Amino acid sequence: MVYDIAIIGGGIVGSATFYQLQKRFPTLKIALIEKEDILADHQTGHNSGVLHSGLYYKPGSLKARNCIEGREEIVAFSKEHGIDHDVCGKVVAAASEVELPFMDNIFEIGKENKLSGIEKITGEQVKEIEPNVEAIAGLWVPQTGIIDFRAATAKMVEIALSLNEDSKLFLGEEVIAVEHEDGKQELITEKQKIKARYTVFCAGLQADRMAIKDGVEVKEKVVGFRGDYYELKDEAKHKVKNLIYPVPNPAFPFLGVHFTRMTDGEIECGPNAVFTFKREGYGKTDFSMKDTIDALSYKGTWNLFFKNMSFGINEYRRAFSKKLFLKTLQRLIPSLEMDDLKPGRSGVRALLLSPDGDTRDDFRIVSRKNSIHVLNAPSPAATASMAIGREIADMAVEKFSI
Repeated sequence: MVYDIAIIGGGIVGSATFYQLQKRFPTLKIALIEKEDILADHQTGHNSGVLHSGLYYKPGSLKARNCIEGREEIVAFSKEHGIDHDVCGKVVAAASEVELPFMDNIFEIGKENKLSGIEKITGEQVKEIEPNVEAIAGLWVPQTGIIDFRAATAKMVEIALSLNEDSKLFLGEEVIAVEHEDGKQELITEKQKIKARYTVFCAGLQADRMAIKDGVEVKEKVVGFRGDYYELKDEAKHKVKNLIYPVPNPAFPFLGVHFTRMTDGEIECGPNAVFTFKREGYGKTDFSMKDTIDALSYKGTWNLFFKNMSFGINEYRRAFSKKLFLKTLQRLIPSLEMDDLKPGRSGVRALLLSPDGDTRDDFRIVSRKNSIHVLNAPSPAATASMAIGREIADMAVEKFSI
């Protein structure tokens, strides 16, 4: 069989693309190809499960637009299909005077992104929402929430498959080569060749490598950063009601350690952000020679390190010191103690780095002949997935003869 479209990558972005394309074109035969034995097993399944509001993203950017539109769509989808979620809101808490200008800046970004109900609040108001937080001021962001992204991913694929009996999900099949023949693409796995007229690549941590296999010139490189979490023990869970974020430092390309009530009732604290020696390595000592050489032979990695040297050293120290991790958490919740914490999970984030160490912050989707590549889809891609999928469907209409 020759599929009309093949989608490589069964994370939430690839699955949402499958869902949006199949909904719009129910007669098309579409294949979704995932190298793992289950869907959403990398960035999607290892993230914090937060429905992002759109608070931090440059107005007019793909991130801002897709996050806001995608959040509304995935919340509606979750309500319709019984996916665990809760739009509970969050506080962004300023612990010191130095943070107030940064907080004011993201408040203005939130207003430009038309987040209704966002407001500046006093330290006392922060405490009314989160009684254990000590802050001098904060923001209340009602749009933020939590969701089971794995369940949402599975439901999208289930619905898409129900729309056309000729469409198919391939699990446990890694695409190791891409060949072009007679205007079609042959996606070669270790088990078979899957033929398609057009291909969409949503490969996450492997996005740059898959693009190169398809003949796309990519000047940047994906570099992985692991984030480690702790969880609160049962007797300490009362110290966090919903979501608590610090004011992010604009000099550092991550949001900082925060507190998240998950849909299963667990409370996560984290993540930090450390360079990982394996793109899909979730343990602190995981190592891949290929991934390490790939990252450390790239000048963009070193430029990022040099630009963020002090941050990087502190992040690594925290990764191996529960005491230092706790100290960071105590900036917002001073009553936390060592015995309140137990080790949690880890995730890996894909950063598309330019040679000068720029993290290529916005979403980046490019096309080539008969293919579309999602080269960069960092947070809030899971929240934005429905909108990203719709954007790709629009591109497919324009670029492909469908």
